[in-house]
Amino acid sequence: MAATAPPRPSPPRLAEGKAKAAAAAGEGEWCEGPGGIGAIFAEPRRPAEEPAAGAMEGAGQGPGLRLPRAGRRGHAGRWDTGFIQQGRNRINNVSGQTHKTVAQAGENPQASNYTLLLGQREERSEYFFSQGRRNQGGQTNSGATGHWNEQENEGRGKWYRGGQTHERARGPWNEQENEGRRRRYQGGQAYDRDRGLWNEQDNEGRVRRYQGGRACEKAGGPWNMQENEVRGRRYHSGQALSGQAQEDARGLRNGQENEGKGRSIQLRRSMHFYQKPTPGGAQLSEQLQLSEQPQQVKKIGYKFLEGLLQKDPSEVVITLASSSGLKELLSQTAMKPSFVQLICQVLRKACSSRMDRQSVQQLLGVVKESNFLKICLPQYVSDMVTEAVPAVRHQYPEHIGNIILLLQDLISIFPASSVQKISILLTVLPASINALRASGVDITEETEKNLNKVQMLVQHLQEKRREGTLRADNYTLMQPQADGQEETYRTMTIYPTYNEVHHDEKPFLRPNIVSGRYESTSIYLDTHFRLLREDFVRPLREGISELLQSFEDKGLRKKKFDDIRIYFDTRIIAPLCSPTGVVYKVQFDTKPLKFVRWQNSRRLLYGSLVCMSKDHFETCLFATVSNRDSTDLAKGIVELCFNAQSQALLAEVRPSDSFLMVETTAYFEAYRHVLEGLQEIQEEDIPFQKYIVECDAQVKEPKYLTVDTTYNFAPLTEDPVADEERAPDGLRRQSVRVLDHNQWPSMETLGLDESQMEALRLALTKELAIIQGPPGTGKTYVGLKIVQALLTNKNVWQTTVQNSPILVVCYTNHALDQFLEGIYTFQKHGMVRVGGRSSSEVLKQFTLRELRKKCEFRHNLPMHLRRAYVNITSQMKQAEEELHKGAKHLECTTHGVLHERHLEACIAPQHWDSLMKGLDHEEFYYSAAQHSVILEWLGLGVTVFTQSAAEDIEAENPGGQQEREEEQEGEAEELLEIPEEADLIQADRVIEDEEAAKPQKRKEEEHRAVRELASVLLAMKLENEEEGTAQPQQKTVQWEITATQRKKMKQKMRVELCKLSAMTELEAKSIQDLWQLDLSSRWRLYRLWLQTYQGFIRRRILQHEQQYQAAAERLAELRLQEDLCILKEAKVVGMTTTGAAKYRQILQKVEPRIVIVEEAAEVLEAHTITTLSKACQHLILIGDHQQHRMRPEIAQLLSPHIYQELENHPSVLKYENVKGVLSNLFFVEHDFPEQEIQEGKSHQNPHEARFVVELCKYFLCQDYLPSQITILTTYTGQLFCLRKLMPAKTFAGVKVYVVDKYQGEENDIILLSLVRSNKEERTGFLQIPNRICVALSRAKKGLYCIGNMRMLGKVPLWSKIIHTLREKGNIGRSLILCCQNHPETKTLVSTAADFSKVPEGGCSHPCEFRLSCGHVCTRACHPYDTQHKKYQCLKPCQKVLCTKGHRCQQSCYEPCGPCMVIVEKTISKCGHLQMVPCSCPDSEFVCQEPCQKKLNCGHTCNRFCGQECTTRCPELVKVTLQCGHTQKVKCWITEEMKHGKPVECKTKCSVTLECGHACSGSCHTCFEGRFHKPCSSPCKRFLVCSHKCQQPCTVECPPCQLECQNHCVHSRCKKKCGERCFPCVEPCEWQCQHYQCTNLCSEPCNRPRCDVPCTKLLRCGHPCIGLCGEPCPNKCLVCDHEEVTQIFFGFEEDPDARFVQLEDCGHVFESQGLDHYMDEDDDVVKLKVCPVCQTPVRKNLRYGTIVKRRLDEIEKVKEKIQGPAQEIESSRQRLQAALIGNAVLQRNLPHKYLMLEDKLKASDLSIKSIGLIENQLNFYKRVADLTDSMSKIDVNERKGLKKRLDEVQEWLDMPRISFTGQELSDLQAEIQRLTLLQSLLSRCKSASGMITTALAAEIACVREILEGTKKFTEADEAAVKAQLERLCTALPVSGLGISEAERVQIVRAIGCPRGHWFKCRNGHIYVIGECGGAMERSRCPECHAVIGGTNHALDSTNSLAPEMDGATHAAWSETANNLLNFEELRLLL
Repeated sequence: MAATAPPRPSPPRLAEGKAKAAAAAGEGEWCEGPGGIGAIFAEPRRPAEEPAAGAMEGAGQGPGLRLPRAGRRGHAGRWDTGFIQQGRNRINNVSGQTHKTVAQAGENPQASNYTLLLGQREERSEYFFSQGRRNQGGQTNSGATGHWNEQENEGRGKWYRGGQTHERARGPWNEQENEGRRRRYQGGQAYDRDRGLWNEQDNEGRVRRYQGGRACEKAGGPWNMQENEVRGRRYHSGQALSGQAQEDARGLRNGQENEGKGRSIQLRRSMHFYQKPTPGGAQLSEQLQLSEQPQQVKKIGYKFLEGLLQKDPSEVVITLASSSGLKELLSQTAMKPSFVQLICQVLRKACSSRMDRQSVQQLLGVVKESNFLKICLPQYVSDMVTEAVPAVRHQYPEHIGNIILLLQDLISIFPASSVQKISILLTVLPASINALRASGVDITEETEKNLNKVQMLVQHLQEKRREGTLRADNYTLMQPQADGQEETYRTMTIYPTYNEVHHDEKPFLRPNIVSGRYESTSIYLDTHFRLLREDFVRPLREGISELLQSFEDKGLRKKKFDDIRIYFDTRIIAPLCSPTGVVYKVQFDTKPLKFVRWQNSRRLLYGSLVCMSKDHFETCLFATVSNRDSTDLAKGIVELCFNAQSQALLAEVRPSDSFLMVETTAYFEAYRHVLEGLQEIQEEDIPFQKYIVECDAQVKEPKYLTVDTTYNFAPLTEDPVADEERAPDGLRRQSVRVLDHNQWPSMETLGLDESQMEALRLALTKELAIIQGPPGTGKTYVGLKIVQALLTNKNVWQTTVQNSPILVVCYTNHALDQFLEGIYTFQKHGMVRVGGRSSSEVLKQFTLRELRKKCEFRHNLPMHLRRAYVNITSQMKQAEEELHKGAKHLECTTHGVLHERHLEACIAPQHWDSLMKGLDHEEFYYSAAQHSVILEWLGLGVTVFTQSAAEDIEAENPGGQQEREEEQEGEAEELLEIPEEADLIQADRVIEDEEAAKPQKRKEEEHRAVRELASVLLAMKLENEEEGTAQPQQKTVQWEITATQRKKMKQKMRVELCKLSAMTELEAKSIQDLWQLDLSSRWRLYRLWLQTYQGFIRRRILQHEQQYQAAAERLAELRLQEDLCILKEAKVVGMTTTGAAKYRQILQKVEPRIVIVEEAAEVLEAHTITTLSKACQHLILIGDHQQHRMRPEIAQLLSPHIYQELENHPSVLKYENVKGVLSNLFFVEHDFPEQEIQEGKSHQNPHEARFVVELCKYFLCQDYLPSQITILTTYTGQLFCLRKLMPAKTFAGVKVYVVDKYQGEENDIILLSLVRSNKEERTGFLQIPNRICVALSRAKKGLYCIGNMRMLGKVPLWSKIIHTLREKGNIGRSLILCCQNHPETKTLVSTAADFSKVPEGGCSHPCEFRLSCGHVCTRACHPYDTQHKKYQCLKPCQKVLCTKGHRCQQSCYEPCGPCMVIVEKTISKCGHLQMVPCSCPDSEFVCQEPCQKKLNCGHTCNRFCGQECTTRCPELVKVTLQCGHTQKVKCWITEEMKHGKPVECKTKCSVTLECGHACSGSCHTCFEGRFHKPCSSPCKRFLVCSHKCQQPCTVECPPCQLECQNHCVHSRCKKKCGERCFPCVEPCEWQCQHYQCTNLCSEPCNRPRCDVPCTKLLRCGHPCIGLCGEPCPNKCLVCDHEEVTQIFFGFEEDPDARFVQLEDCGHVFESQGLDHYMDEDDDVVKLKVCPVCQTPVRKNLRYGTIVKRRLDEIEKVKEKIQGPAQEIESSRQRLQAALIGNAVLQRNLPHKYLMLEDKLKASDLSIKSIGLIENQLNFYKRVADLTDSMSKIDVNERKGLKKRLDEVQEWLDMPRISFTGQELSDLQAEIQRLTLLQSLLSRCKSASGMITTALAAEIACVREILEGTKKFTEADEAAVKAQLERLCTALPVSGLGISEAERVQIVRAIGCPRGHWFKCRNGHIYVIGECGGAMERSRCPECHAVIGGTNHALDSTNSLAPEMDGATHAAWSETANNLLNFEELRLLL
């Protein structure tokens, strides 16, 4: 229709036209262009006339069918414009159409059954199918929306008589098939609803008759499924959900979705995920994530793929793996052969990338699931046979080769899931190859070999699949080995195997050949792999073996194991996201480890391997420590990273599962990287094989050197200018032929000695060079010269094709820093450092992390890397958000007791009701309501009711006292922060880029988030964190119970939460009254609930874990690519050995030609090998590297005993003597015994520790800086001992180290404790020369050592050293101290106590220095602070402070304060005597006497006299509540009641519900009878699955929510019982020597039962009584004769009787009788059961066919209950469209809109869940409409109506599976009431100036009923409507500003059908003629806004005006057209 502007310039408004519209014809003209927009109510062309019968037809015109009563007719001319005149128990049409009561022809059709929601409405697309359907022969209308009447009880039929009968169009059809029973609708028109409320009150075959008039089923409303499955509850804590949106848009949803989402826990209530409370009070989701627009898929085409073929394999695979178009490309089902070939080529190239295995896996994962693999490739291969062109045929071998290699890659990565996918392709390949070969095409031998290999692998995998050992893609493929041949090292698993752990299987090892050559490179690699693997596997293997033998020992927890460390009660708490992937927070029991000092302990260091098991290591989880925090470790918390195989097993692990964790001491990460490197390295790629493997001693020059190669040595000279003056040809000689040693500069010129010069020549001219030498010989110096020479002459060895850096490898971070700092002096740029944390500020800029940050680096990265980075990080971010939410919940469950509101979904209905009955107890109703019922139930409450339980805690936990004492223990002062051994090892191990440690701020934020969540989730927390963060109930608890009681409660809670025993589900089912259980059983039941809750969350976040892990692994590979870009541009790359192992793949790409290994003596050979690439041409190995400058007397200890000769540098001769001692070198002898520390293999010697600490303190008194002193010890145990003696304020800055960790370091003064001193004279590693060398060579100026020299003298090396010491007088029992102030005074010290003679570091003389205050210095002689500028006089101050003569009580140096002497004073305010500080005025003191004042209420105040009287009187008083009931409340509450604060009434409801049972709710929970609590009477009927129905009082039982019990010999179904099971497709296992079934496991067997007797013998030695091929019964005819032959079937005593044992229950029956019983068809759909115990028979091969048929029947029933998938999807789309078009709902209830949106996205919707969602949509829409219309009522009236709407919404928010009839009745009554109230208030506002006194009185009378709090009964409704009809003429309708009669006259005058009335954006109404579709735009004459539209499409700012004609959709719209089409289709049928 064309939209034309009205011809009149200013047409009259609606109000102006209302009188004219009713005038006679001819008074004016309806100005209308051809099909245009009419002028707004101009003078009509024809008189207003009555429309013909049926003119006002449309959806929902008839009154709805009452539930359960029939509908009533409307009355013409009654009050019908704004109030619903429909049956009581119905919901009015939610869509906004006008419901008319259909009258006889000629009857006034003004009677309306629906409230016009007044005001300007937005158009909403209709969501019910059959609206506005045309009728023939009368007004017969299907209801459009609302209640679905699906009375479908197995076969009933409906007969519709009289008039037209319309069945529902779509949705669950009326399957009322109740076994031949019928319903009859008689007399007049019968209408079936199209969609809406399902009223399933089938009444078991009763017949309903609707007589007289037309019976019309109601149109709109919720579905009545009457299942009472989900019962909502009002929670009594601060977390009530009343009217508050608690839905999460995505992410962790509220969980009120028990009908969907594939959950394991689909119980009747919600599982609440916490959303942080917002300031507004509504609990919103933490982050509202609206659905993002899907990214546009970039298509992949032929040219794009051709371009990829030119790229590097790495770029190809990364590009494809991150491409969104890949899946679309491979989804095609038909491709040209050339395209298939190209794709195979590209895939082959992509899969050849060795660095990007995760991207390859991602890519092949898409290929595996694609049509390309399943359809295109098989078609392509099969078409090869028919190819006629020879040239094309001869190209096929290449493409076949690509396909076979692709298959190889697929099988290797997806061994389990790919076998079936490639089966078709693998079938056609050999046939096509044979056909091609026959036609003369040459098929290469390699192709055939590869195909054969693939076929063998597939065959092997299929065998494993049949065995049941191939279940996941993490299966390790093993190459078949010949008999007696050891497994190749390339396929060996790095982790210990089951046989190694359990069978003590000795590994096959080859000895390391120390001298002589290896047989081959393969054997060389094999040898080192096996030895290295055994190095870390052996301790674990032997340790676990010893542990398995010790399980029965009572003292297991105290037992020490040599090779492993054990952690008990270990629990995997929650997954966490780290940069490297998913790690897990793990908690272990710290009680057995209370003596461990975690800062120093080597336990659980980064990279250590742990093995976890909960079944005696039958199954093992392997993990490595991913992050170590000593503070967390002290609390028993560590983060672990599980290997891929173990990650697959974590899905079912819950935080309550307890593991035994075993740790091996090896640094596994270093082993892993090297072992993987050895497996990956190709033999031909290893350089220098002729030296390393073949032991050729003739070392050649590097390949890049020739005879003519020249080097420039100028930069190496120390003083080039001076050198030129000495040698005129200096310039020429700086550039020399490097292989001609005669041309080299002199060693003086280069600043080297002879040995250093020789080392330099060797290193620069031999391709393999080894440099060794003792400390101080300048190896580092030479090493730097080598690097400088190589860098200066890099043009010699550097190629032009690719830059190649020098690779420097060091064993430790410290050595790496030192060497790189040396290089930095001559190379300021081009360095990269890869290693642990660097302490060097200079080198920080060269770390990978810093280099990545540079903007130019990011900018220069290849585009494919940048694109992939964005793609992967966005995936990780999304997964992390979801994972983090779930992980917080999991963690919180371990922090205390969960509040019952969060456990509700895990608690059976009868248990919930029983638990809530606790509220009936008068004595703790209020405490439980405010706190938690579950706390009371578990004996942790605050009331008298449970105090006895709290008092018993101590008796139950006798160990509690000791634990509390330990908790209270604490060190009095902060101790010295010693650089801990653990921290040093950690720094060495962690590659800087790997560091997972979070910034402290982020860590605190996460802890705070968990604490906040715990405050909501938990009823009581374990930790004492209540202050400031605790939940409201905790704060209250603090004043209601004492601190002692609270401590006891928490102790009890801690003990119970650590217990493992949980109640079984079977045991729980038998419990009725929870309050009758003993406390132990209550906790066991709580632990069952907790495990269920944890399992739900665990499964919910599993997908996000897998997504994050996969993305993180791809990101790690991407980072390697980025790093490769950085390393390729470097000149020098420095790595630790660990870093080199980790980056081995990059090193192969970087191809460093020159490799320098520092500290080579420390590096294992295998480490070095994996560091080298095939491009390496020059390897330089340097031994111990540090130089030391020690004074000559210290150097004498090393030479000649350790080194033959050491030269003293001139500088060491100038050192001053050490102050305060007589000697610069001294060894103190003693014989005090050592102690073995309680944990670990270390030792300590307290005597030595005390002596060394006192000596250190003495040197500090000599004015030495702390940084000049280092304490060394030989054992880590001594570090612990030292630290306890060294408070930080005294020793801050002093370094304390273990000798091993001080290599390469030195200091002025070294104090050395040797520790070992024992009767057995065991010296341990003090006899190792290297250790001795390091210990004695660290001091520069002074070395002081203490040890048992007599014992050490037995060691030859020590004997020589001690002899030297005695010769020089540097050893003795006492060290001689010398006072600096009194040099003549000497003091001998041999023990720590002796230092008391020199208390201040001088001597025993007093100081006697006079201070500025006049006092004398009280110290003994002290060499420090001689002028006493820092001295503080500690003598008492004698100043008088007050008039009473009290003196200052402070020390002399402290400022005097007010007088604090306590004196008695009279408090002036009250007259009481109190003890008060002297300086405190009595007016400021708070009197502590009890207050005796009376409060306003008359009760006595309960505070102190000096405090302000309380305003909240706690006395209990009886009050009458608003509902009329009386109960006791606290006195102060009565005051708040006066101001309108509601008090929850707990009076029993006891109303008889529609189901016949008494309501179990209270006055408050039932909203004073308006919304009754759902019936809780148990159902107890048996379901088709054989379980009892778990839901209460339901007409039709919902699908079973218990865990499915179906299982076979292969697997078990893990779904819920009510869901359909996947059939097992494994081969059937039923076979014996006579028969074998060849069908699949789930198919009926195709073999007969075998009745041949079994020939096996039982354990007792007697013959088996069973049958061939059946499991042998565990009963014996001889031993159990009486039991076996007991007559049951009658054949038991037959001599040849054979017996069968039912596996499900264990009962034994005679086979003939049991066969007959099982074969009987009892004509019931249910499983056969054991004749004795009634256990369902599920797992029995003999009766497998019967079981399978029964299961198949049950599956069909499940499918019927679930509903047809097509119908469900159709309903989903319909409801989604309806939701999207409902702007009013989205605007007014946005969170409900999002909740419904999420529910409709659920993957497993059923008919029932669809029904529930539609009901909710209808109801929420009604609430939204009423909310939207509140603008039409007076502002002062809105608050009251809003409160009532909130109550309706709160009731709607209750979790449920369906609406019961009672709920529908209650909801509809209340919405009816509020609709009437809203309409009345709207009219009152419009007519505010016209209301007379009489009218006001009548309105007040109506309002009294409508605003009442009692149930809105039918009598109320009738009375209200009668009064409202009288008010009709007096109150005009609001919104349109005209009365209803006037509106009807106008609509009738225009004469257009429904759907032609519209309004502009500002609400001005207009009409479109003809078809009603807008064809042109115009302007509104009122406001000039756009009106109309184009092409039958209305402008988006305009909307339908249903307030004019009640239309639900435009006359020209998709909905209208669909309805028309459907009607025509129906007529055709």
